[in-house]
Amino acid sequence: MVALYLLWAATGVLMGAHRRIVIVAIVGALVISTSAPLVRLAGVSPATSALFRCAYAIPPMLALAWLERRRHGPLPRRAVLLAWAAGLTFAFDLLFWHHAIAYVGAGLATVLGNLQVFLVAFAAWAVFGERPSGRLVVATPVVFGGVVLISGVFDSAAYGDDPVMGVLAGVATSVSYAAFLLLMKGGSDRAAGPLAHATVVATVAIAALSPAFGGADLAPSWPAHGWLLLLALGPQVLGWSLITFTLPRQPAALTALLLLVQPLTTVALSALALGERPSPWQLAGCGVVVLGVLWGSGSRRTAQPEDGTDGEQDAQVPNTSTV
Repeated sequence: MVALYLLWAATGVLMGAHRRIVIVAIVGALVISTSAPLVRLAGVSPATSALFRCAYAIPPMLALAWLERRRHGPLPRRAVLLAWAAGLTFAFDLLFWHHAIAYVGAGLATVLGNLQVFLVAFAAWAVFGERPSGRLVVATPVVFGGVVLISGVFDSAAYGDDPVMGVLAGVATSVSYAAFLLLMKGGSDRAAGPLAHATVVATVAIAALSPAFGGADLAPSWPAHGWLLLLALGPQVLGWSLITFTLPRQPAALTALLLLVQPLTTVALSALALGERPSPWQLAGCGVVVLGVLWGSGSRRTAQPEDGTDGEQDAQVPNTSTV
């Protein structure tokens, strides 16, 4: 059912969007889908993987920011300050999310991370006056019902060391990530510069906060270092760069596609590479969350008025992808 819905969405996007942008966006989403499995493969503490994911990403991010600065000049002071604040919230996002991976597995943690689309939409309503669509309002309680199924509260066969704690950490991830997106939205239109500032601040903040999140190992052994380097250069640098490039250029339908590509791909990768086997009820919860996000993030365009101008359109869910 979910696969057919995804195929239908992908077909609609490919018919209505420029092929190159679509391919770049899908590749970026697929790259980011490897984040949680790479965290599990590294086999280090959540604080350690969060720290090195950002630290190893700093040099290439600074290089990209330098190239952007040469072309467009320095960032405005307001954009820098907002990027620093975003970096702090991103630190909490990664610390909570990497703990969710440890509690409930890579696949389910990634599904839970996609709840930020609802939080961002309603927060943007309060902060920016961007009214969410009626579909989003209706889908919200349905999606949170799926979260209850993932938590395993009523399921003795639930997968994960602590599914309830995994859900709590996943919800905390979504709250932190929503704050990160809103802060980045309120800053500059540029990509590399703000992301570089946020990455540096996140690295420092994770190092300072790590004792409260179980501590970070500053000298992980091989092959953990290799997996962490791949996590930084792949999802953190390459994946985010591709997604950042395509978000302003993609149609609304592609947003829904991206929201589905990552959690579904991560669940599949986690089953194949890590042997994760969520229970039937947890998988049902994944389906409810993914389909609810897809349906709720859709929009409805009204008929065009006679003067030829565009009709009113329900507010779009901000273009987002989980870490």
